[in-house]
Amino acid sequence: MKSTTTYGLRWLSLLLIVIVATVAWFQPAPAGLKPEAWHTAVLFIATIVCIVADVLPIGAIGILGITAFALTYASGAASPDKAIQAALSELNSSIIWLIVVAFMVARGFIKTGLGRRIALLMIRLLGKRTLGLAYGLAVADLILAPAMPSNTARCGGVIYPIADSLARSYQSFPENESRSKIGTFLIMCIGNINDTTAAMFMTAYTGNLLAVKLAANAGVAITWGSWLAASVVPCLVSLLLVPLCVYWIARPEIRNTADAPAMAQAELHKLGPVSRSEWLMLLTVALLLVLWIFGGMLGIDPTTASFVGLSFLLLTGVLSWDDIKKEQGAWDTLVWFAALLMMANQLKNLGFMTWFGDLVGGSLAHVMGGSNWIFIMLLLNAAYLYAHYFFASGNAQIVALYSVFLSVGISLGIPPAPMAFMLAFSSSLSCSLTQYTHARGPILYGAGYVPTSVWWRTGFVVSILNQIIFFTVGLVWWRMLGLF
Repeated sequence: MKSTTTYGLRWLSLLLIVIVATVAWFQPAPAGLKPEAWHTAVLFIATIVCIVADVLPIGAIGILGITAFALTYASGAASPDKAIQAALSELNSSIIWLIVVAFMVARGFIKTGLGRRIALLMIRLLGKRTLGLAYGLAVADLILAPAMPSNTARCGGVIYPIADSLARSYQSFPENESRSKIGTFLIMCIGNINDTTAAMFMTAYTGNLLAVKLAANAGVAITWGSWLAASVVPCLVSLLLVPLCVYWIARPEIRNTADAPAMAQAELHKLGPVSRSEWLMLLTVALLLVLWIFGGMLGIDPTTASFVGLSFLLLTGVLSWDDIKKEQGAWDTLVWFAALLMMANQLKNLGFMTWFGDLVGGSLAHVMGGSNWIFIMLLLNAAYLYAHYFFASGNAQIVALYSVFLSVGISLGIPPAPMAFMLAFSSSLSCSLTQYTHARGPILYGAGYVPTSVWWRTGFVVSILNQIIFFTVGLVWWRMLGLF
């Protein structure tokens, strides 16, 4: 008997999750926890498990979660209208709308061809050697990152096609051993570099904005500017060292690529001069960066700034309303973010996170009592980062574990700001551990250039390198910024 329907529902997995959740629902709440907090936790965990088990597309799971939350009065609501209001409470979240609108703005990079042009320009400038190609693609990713919150679209939609074309031009093909000439190196590089660019800007990865919201629940306020201030130094060090690390692990047979700049120039010639739409897209990005950095002084909220950018693109014709309607990733994010953030906020408001943090923190305090807080943070961060092996979605891991690890860390005496930033950055830096731990994985791994053993080995070694960078350079820099 098939356990998956023709429309993609894994009904057997869903049935098992519902049965276990129902049994848990009727168990007495643990001592010190309100019944409504326990019920919300049960629904929250069940929703996360549904995402991990891929019982339906994530947006559909969000709808199911909202429906179940309202029907069961999980929040302790006294009436039907209060129950549905609680279930839909995060649809007006400014953080969610910042993500949604930024997705739409990012569509302009692909539609206008500006993203491809920037990548080709970097290859023309830096691509005379294989390592230079990697740095050229890294700089292109870095330029696109602030205004492109889908690192899947940025890496898989803009950078990967160029890397694939470069590999094939040097007779490095995914279907045979020629992949080791240059293809394996380039593909592993763009994935691991994409993790670093995602960590550098608050708007470079949807999970970053989710972490910002959850950090705020714990009393840690993070702005676009404060995120960049904390990330810029360790991330720049990572961008310098990661390509070298991958070069050492996945040694390309071809080291000299003197023809690459000419190839890039030929492609740029085909693109022609910079179009009106591209100039307008560049102007929009510049406008957004100014408003995101200086919006506090100008009295403009970051979400309002994103709406300004999108409105400008619509008024100038760079994007049409049809483009907006077709941006499925944005609308998908609106639904499932609303569902998961709603439950996460309910857990915080109902006291679950404080209860759980005190419970786990108290237990760990007996083991780690007297230990330096940096050592404790190192252990907690490593546990959080490598827990990603068990998640097929970076956002699912953030929703499930970020608040828990943050509250435990704070209860153990770790300064809140360093803990919040370290976990947030690790949420991005763990995306290349395996080929299934991020949505871009199927694109890069599915191309066939990278054997599984190489992917896992490279992902693990780079993760160690990044932790060393952030716990040395990062902490020294944060100390200079006065974060602790």
